[in-house]
Amino acid sequence: MTRKLTLDFLRTEAASGAILALAALCALLAANSPLRDAYFGLLKTEVPIQIGGWREVETVSEWVKEGLMAIFFFVVGLEIKYEVLKGELSNPRRLAMPVLAALGGMIAPALVYAAVNAGAGGDLRGWSIPVATDIAFALAALAVVGRMLPPSLRVFLLTLAIADDLGAVAIIAVAYSRDLHVEAMAGALGALALMWLIGRLRRPPAVFYVAAFLLVWGFTLESGISTSLAGVFAAMTVPIAARVQGAEGPLKNFMETLHPWVAYLILPLFAFSASGFSFAGLGLEGLTAPVTLGIALGLFFGKQIGVFGAAALAVASGLARKPTGATWPEIYGVSALCGIGFTMSLFLGALAFPAGDDALASEVKLGVIGGSLLSAIAGLAVLSRAAAVRRRRMVADQEIDATASI
Repeated sequence: MTRKLTLDFLRTEAASGAILALAALCALLAANSPLRDAYFGLLKTEVPIQIGGWREVETVSEWVKEGLMAIFFFVVGLEIKYEVLKGELSNPRRLAMPVLAALGGMIAPALVYAAVNAGAGGDLRGWSIPVATDIAFALAALAVVGRMLPPSLRVFLLTLAIADDLGAVAIIAVAYSRDLHVEAMAGALGALALMWLIGRLRRPPAVFYVAAFLLVWGFTLESGISTSLAGVFAAMTVPIAARVQGAEGPLKNFMETLHPWVAYLILPLFAFSASGFSFAGLGLEGLTAPVTLGIALGLFFGKQIGVFGAAALAVASGLARKPTGATWPEIYGVSALCGIGFTMSLFLGALAFPAGDDALASEVKLGVIGGSLLSAIAGLAVLSRAAAVRRRRMVADQEIDATASI
């Protein structure tokens, strides 16, 4: 059942991968064409949302990132909980591998950046930028070539990226947060407790879950913490088993209902709002700047070395086990995809280097875009070759079986 569910997810993501890529391409074209003013004007349009006495005003791009993407992380959290309790990650040693790999994938890029920027002209403030992995784009890239690969690779990347994202949020909270609200954080915890209690009811209406999730999301938004955490932690409160015999469990029900909406609507909207960067001011002289090189090399080399190296050490030491059916070349390809930092890296760059220095902003963009593109190309190339090897083996096995049956 776990394999079937994961394959269903892969088919949906593979089908939506083209839509995601098209949305990103349209955003880049709009941002660098006569439509740029309309495009950026739309993203910067402020939209108020008011429920009773609560009122929040954010731009369109912020509502997509902090609002719709919370639903994406809710679905991701549901899948991880399912895999931990029933599937690939129910073995603690298989759960340990992506977590340890994520840790290595955060330490190594930061060290690479620091090594490049330790000398004259460097700027160590950007050490956190190559630490991030853009989970949405990494999963979409894997879906492009993932049909012939073992489904356990997607679970490995998903869990690794979530652990990486939690680490990035921790970095933001420790290194960059200046305005955390303890009362709102307490409210979010209370709302999570409410969601857990709803899950104990025999057959709670779906609207109960929706209302409680909105409370968790609203308090988290006010707390100053990334709403991605609201989605993940809210998913942990949803029970996997049905409270009524013969019925489908709430967790699987939510996964199957929400996943197509996430794949075909939320992620493309996110790609359209996050991918539109103007190339104006991105001069070639910035390619050799320490900040640019530190970010690009951190994402491309640091992520590969950190993720793959930590995974290999974890398996060699006996602390972890490889994803079921996966080969080391396939794990290396996924490690390369982890270097797609993109939106999260750009977000960390905006925190590390506050607005005002256009040269630094350009160097951050060059480093993130360059490192992310190289990582995507390398990962797709390695995984495409691995998929082709599997395809040839499958054909050969079928021919042997056919010959044996004659």
